[in-house]
Amino acid sequence: MAAAGRRLRLGIIFGGRSGEHEVSVVSAQHVIAAADKKRFEVVPIGITRSGAWLTPQETEAILARDDPPYQKTLETGSTGGQGLLARPQALGVLGQVDVVFPLIHGPYGEDGTLQGLLEMADVPYVGAGVGASAIGLDKALMKALFAQAGLPVPDYRAVLGWRWESDQQTLTQELEAAMPYPWFVKPANGGSSVGITKVRSREDLAGAIQLALRYDRKLVLERAVQGREIECAVLGNDDPQTSPLGEIVYQREFYDYEAKYLDPDTQLIAPAQVPAETVARIQAMAVQAYRAIDCAGMGRVDFFLLPDGSVYLEEINTIPGFTPISMFPRLWQLGGLTYSQLISRLVDLALERHEEKRRRA
Repeated sequence: MAAAGRRLRLGIIFGGRSGEHEVSVVSAQHVIAAADKKRFEVVPIGITRSGAWLTPQETEAILARDDPPYQKTLETGSTGGQGLLARPQALGVLGQVDVVFPLIHGPYGEDGTLQGLLEMADVPYVGAGVGASAIGLDKALMKALFAQAGLPVPDYRAVLGWRWESDQQTLTQELEAAMPYPWFVKPANGGSSVGITKVRSREDLAGAIQLALRYDRKLVLERAVQGREIECAVLGNDDPQTSPLGEIVYQREFYDYEAKYLDPDTQLIAPAQVPAETVARIQAMAVQAYRAIDCAGMGRVDFFLLPDGSVYLEEINTIPGFTPISMFPRLWQLGGLTYSQLISRLVDLALERHEEKRRRA
């Protein structure tokens, strides 16, 4: 912990091995720029696509490059290996920070693996713990817990790669008997719509499954729901608070990677134009979902609002996009927190949670 009068050393960990590497870099650049300089000494910690950790100095040199948005990658050409142990000396930075803000989206950052490392290092960190992070990324486990908690989720089936490869015909027949087309085929562990395909008939299925299996051994096949895409941001530990609601409006077939990050016609509308009763119902469901996975710090909960007023819970994101125009910070700006204040609040929640663990230990 920082000594009296000294700024907190805030480690920002970003990049990583997932398909959302560039998105993570963009989020981190904005957090680094907006963090309160009077309170924090920011320590940027990059992780390459191969999983090698970079020193803060190497990370700063890469960030200084003038690359187009969503095209900057954390590569130096001299990391000398892959994975966490490629450069173990770089891990020493964890002993030099007071608190960490993990901003790696997807596997190896949002799935509990990084959180487990930080737990073992006894470093406070922003966001959900090991279990909630793992469940929050694994769509099959997440949906099972949501359904167990009585929350409405679209019909889905979890499929393991070996099952598909061993008997495609029987599995296809079982799936078609269980739910009508169209479906979305997704890697169970992933984000930013990477590896997702909309399947309208059996002819689309094999290619969609092969694409998703490039990213994960476990897949979720989910019945497509036609409705407005509504999002609610949640902030807090034991007493989570909800933001106003936002809505995603896009022109593409579905809200894929292109629509999220590259299509200028995509609109993030905040606040969403939704009846007050529906707002309250969605906010209550967001808190219920947050607690169902034992989330902490932050989460963005995504819903489908159907024309008849019914609501389906789609998923929770434990490390949502964090650029100033991303939905999570925008919704909290509507809720009264500036981008910089939101960062500070998340650090406070991280320190609060870490201190509680120490008291219990």
